[in-house]
Amino acid sequence: MKVSKEYNEKRNEILDAAGKLFSTKGYDKCTVNDILGAVGIAKGTFYYYFNSKEEVLDAIIDRVTEMVVAMAENAASNLEISPVMKILNIILSMRVESKVDNEIMEKLHKPENALMHQKSLSLMVTRVTPILAKVVEEGIEQGIFKSDFPIQYMQIFLTSSITLLDDGIFHVKPEEQQMTLRALVALLEKMLGVEDETFWNIAKQYWT
Repeated sequence: MKVSKEYNEKRNEILDAAGKLFSTKGYDKCTVNDILGAVGIAKGTFYYYFNSKEEVLDAIIDRVTEMVVAMAENAASNLEISPVMKILNIILSMRVESKVDNEIMEKLHKPENALMHQKSLSLMVTRVTPILAKVVEEGIEQGIFKSDFPIQYMQIFLTSSITLLDDGIFHVKPEEQQMTLRALVALLEKMLGVEDETFWNIAKQYWT
């Protein structure tokens, strides 16, 4: 048990150092040697934990994704709220900016970190879509939602939302982003066959 704890601590130390280097130098420009120097370890020690720099990148993205997935699953399993509120809470849990250092998020949007950014968005959609779809199916069983394509619709909605609302992809004025958000919520309402503003009347308390 002691070995496992020490292993995880050292692994997280490497990930923390690599995350800061990726954010300041850029993923492509950062080398394994840079990480070794930041942590103060030998190359052999690094390769005991990771096979490559790309594997470190994947682990950093996985760590953030796991936090989001845990929050999404917690929202989905809450028996005290409606499917509508569950979906809104899951979407709110995906605000990665609240879980990652602001400087890292800023650097993540730079061209040199495009690979890291792309992997992050792709993994988020892949992991959260089934959670949302399960809530949609729950809403269908309760007669709240109507949808023939729960998984596909949630995948489309998540991909559209994450991409269109990402400042690192689309640089738009706040009022334009607000209109995009309003349109996305309206699209969600149509996908789930609910009355107009069913989601928006609640969502605007958090997003306006």
